[in-house]
Amino acid sequence: MSINNINGNVNKPQVDSQKLNQQQQAQNQAAAQANEAKAQTTAPRQDSVSLTQSAQQLAQVQKKGNDAPVNQEKVDRLKRAIQSGEYKVNPEVLAQKIAKLESELFGVKS
Repeated sequence: MSINNINGNVNKPQVDSQKLNQQQQAQNQAAAQANEAKAQTTAPRQDSVSLTQSAQQLAQVQKKGNDAPVNQEKVDRLKRAIQSGEYKVNPEVLAQKIAKLESELFGVKS
């Protein structure tokens, strides 16, 4: 004895699954429309950046350095002298110039 068809309607589960699928599709579409509407009404977030005074000064110094004229002939001459070993550094003069620069930078009088 088989109890396959109690209600006498074999197609009912198919109809129910079709209705369920239609309901799910309608819900998905409604959710998608709601998300789209929310995205359209939400203002885009704007990012901002602020530089410290030191960073602004550094940027200005770099710009001036890039814009400064370069005596390419002198640069090439010094390169050749360094490569050939002809360029000599006077340590006493170098030390004096470093001390002078430091005093100018840090406000120390020598």
